[in-house]
This record gives sequence, C-alpha cells and structure tokens, in this order.
Amino acid sequence: MDFFTLTLAIPLVSGMLLAVAGERSWAPNLNVIASLGTFLASALLTAEIVAVGPRMVFGEMFFIDSLNVFLVALTAFVGLTTSIFSGPYMRNEREHGRLTAPRLRLYKSMFQLFMFTMLAALTTNNLGILWVAMEAATLTTVLLVSLYRTPASLEAAWKYFILCGVGIAQALFGTILLYFAAERVLGETGHALLWTHLVDVKGQLEPTIMALAFIFLLVGYGTKVGLAPLHNWLPDAHAEGPTPVSAVLSGLLLNVALYAILRVKVLADGAIPTGFAGNLMMGFGLLTLVVAAFFLSRQKDIKRMFAYSSIEHMGLITFAFGMGGAVANFAGLLHMTLHSLTKSAIFFAVGHAAQKCGTQVMEDIRGLIKINPVIGWGLMLGTLAILGMPPFGVFASEFMILTHAMKHHPWATPILLLALGVAFAAIFGKVQPMVFGETHVKRLPHAPAITPVFVHLALVLMLGLWIPPYLTRWFHEAARMLG
Repeated sequence: MDFFTLTLAIPLVSGMLLAVAGERSWAPNLNVIASLGTFLASALLTAEIVAVGPRMVFGEMFFIDSLNVFLVALTAFVGLTTSIFSGPYMRNEREHGRLTAPRLRLYKSMFQLFMFTMLAALTTNNLGILWVAMEAATLTTVLLVSLYRTPASLEAAWKYFILCGVGIAQALFGTILLYFAAERVLGETGHALLWTHLVDVKGQLEPTIMALAFIFLLVGYGTKVGLAPLHNWLPDAHAEGPTPVSAVLSGLLLNVALYAILRVKVLADGAIPTGFAGNLMMGFGLLTLVVAAFFLSRQKDIKRMFAYSSIEHMGLITFAFGMGGAVANFAGLLHMTLHSLTKSAIFFAVGHAAQKCGTQVMEDIRGLIKINPVIGWGLMLGTLAILGMPPFGVFASEFMILTHAMKHHPWATPILLLALGVAFAAIFGKVQPMVFGETHVKRLPHAPAITPVFVHLALVLMLGLWIPPYLTRWFHEAARMLG
C-alpha cells in the first residue's frame, strides 16, 4: 500500500471506526492517532513527489503534482493539530453540559470523514469527483456545525446547507458546461473531465462555453470560499459550531474550494486569452475584502469577528490569483499557507478563551493575560500575525501582493490599503482589551491544549524570516503551473 492510498484510507477507515466506537476510552486517542498517521503519510507522499515528480494513481482518477501535494500536507498537519486541540476542548464542553456522548462520537467520526473529503478533493484528477468531494465536505460539516443542537446552531447549519447547496448546484452546472466544451475536442473517450487531459487541449476549448462554465464554477465554489456576496453562511457557521470546526473551516475548507477555482482558471486562461477569468477573480476578491473589512467593526461575537477576518483574507488571496503572474501567484500560495496556520491558531486560543469566560461576547471577555498568560499571549500574537505585523509571514505575503498591485493595477492599491487599514483598526481595537483588561474568572476543569497554538505561530514566524528552499521551489513550481 503506497503513501497516497494511506493518506486517503486512514481518515476514511478511522471515521467509520469512530462512528461505531461510541465513547470507549480509546476513541479520543484514535482520533489523534489517525490524524498523526494521515499527516505522516502525506509528508512521505510529499517527499516522494518532490523527488520523482507528478504521478497518477488508480488509473487516471487521482493525480498528485506540485500544486496540490503541499496543500495535502498542510491539510493533514492542521487536521493533526486540531485533533490534539479538540481533546481537552471537547472534554470541557462535556463538563459544561453542552455535549453528550453520542454527539462526541458524531464529532470524531465526522471530523475524520471531513478530512477524507478534503484530501480527496485536493488529489482527484476528475473534475466530477472534485464536485462530489466538495458536496460530501458540505454534508459532513453541516453535521459538525449543528453539533450543539441549539436553535442558533441549527439555524446556522440550515443556512450553511441551503447557501452552499445552491452554490454547489451552480458548480455542477459549470462542470457540465466544461464537459460539453471538452467533449467537442476530446471526443467520447471518457477523458473530458480529467484535468491532465483538459490542460493539454485548453487552447482548443470553445471560449464562449468556457466563459459561462467559469462564471458558474466561480460562483459555485466561491460560495464555499466565502466570496461576497455569497459569504453569509460563514460567520454563522463559525459562531455556532464548535471551535475545532471553526479552525478547519477557516484553515482548510476555504483553501480547498479556492484550489478548485484555480484548477479551472488555468483552463479558462488557456481558452480565453483576454484575462477574463483573472478580472472576474480580482473583482470578487476586492469586493469581498472591502465588505469583510467594514463588517468587522460591527461584530460583538469573537468567533464571528475572526470569521469575517477569514473572508477578508480569502478576498485578498483571490485578488492575488486574479492578478496572475509569477509574483502574485507566489504571494497567493504563501498567503494561503500562512492564513491556514495563523487562523487555526487564533481559533484554538479563542476557543479556550471563550470557555474560560463562559461567553463569546467580546465585551465580557477581559484580562486573558491574567486568567491564563499562555492563552492571552497566544491570542495577542496570533492577532498581530493575521494583521500582517512584521516579522510574521503574513506581512511578507501582503507586501508582495500590494507591491505587485501598485505596479500592474495601481487603481486597486488605494482600495486594498483602505480595507486592510479598516480591518487592522477593527480587530486590534477589540482584541487589546480582551487580553489586557480586568477580570475575575475561574480555571477550567481540564487544562487546555495550547501547544498547537504556538507550533502554528512559530511556523508563521519562521516563514516571515526564512522560507526553506524546498518550500520556495514548490511555490515557484506551483506559481508557474498557475500561469
């Protein structure tokens, strides 16, 4: 059994085992062990692809190359740290009476199945299977968002299901149009949805059909990315679901949906040489960035605030990929990586802070630095990192995006600076009193898992000071593949 098969099989099999395991004593450990196994298999798969180059798996149904292999490793890594964080977090939730044993079993099994669907979406070569995997990810996360079974969580899950269901339907129609365009060129060979075949004939695809297909796919998968005005589900899902779910939604699912758009953009750029796809992405990215920045100042719930921060950053990343070119694509890939690591670390700290204070309302969360200095500093450093303060890596990626925009799209620079400035003021102004204010709060019954917070932040700091050569080579190669 090769490393790729293990990467997909471990979360699938462990999800099924956890579904029948109930609350046996080994179930929480199995969740962490399975996530560790998935990460190790993905790391070995990454080393193999770096050494020998792209390869097909299971005929031509799955394809691993420089664009997706490091995203697979990143997904597995964040999945591992989230499973470590969720152990004590979920025990505290049960101590507080918010969860029961059956719901904990549902959480663990759906968490592993969610990881499986994301890894399948990242590695499939078939755009039809990609659509199926994205739909399966929606269904698993609906169950996770509604885990508390409160009226608010059920409403958030229903909104998520309806909006993303409509979005996925648009993506299905776009996939059908893409197949229609490809079949004219490739014939009835069964290869019309295989990306490796499509990219070879992208210049021969009918431009009008490809333009329509890209619009539907951008709107469909853009709903999952959280692009405005299709973002309404995301703040509710983050606020009402368990914090580990918020971490993987922001840190992983948004990346996977954007990856799907990028694969299709490569085809659209080949078929439509006018920059049509890039201009659309720039427009949606800028709109998303501005909308999220101005909504940030109105938030009172800490998880909703950082959900809007995720929307803001996905807008910035979409804008970067829309600009295209070596520098912008490099910066977009780097920002995807840094946002995943930073935002998941922030949600880890936010989850324990909300548990300690018994609320997610920011006005009632004060003095984290006195309650638990580690959580307080974790939240403060994570906030500074996501706001782009040097020497954290987000500063480097945002700087590259801004300078590239200044050179090639100067009209967008004032909009970018205004939105980033508003977001900075809104988030920093709300987090500072939460960390350094006065408070009187008791300790939690179970010590929080803080290690994942600082592991993530250490990686973000390292990438701001030094990017390992093999990672630089991947960013360059992946940026080249994107055009």
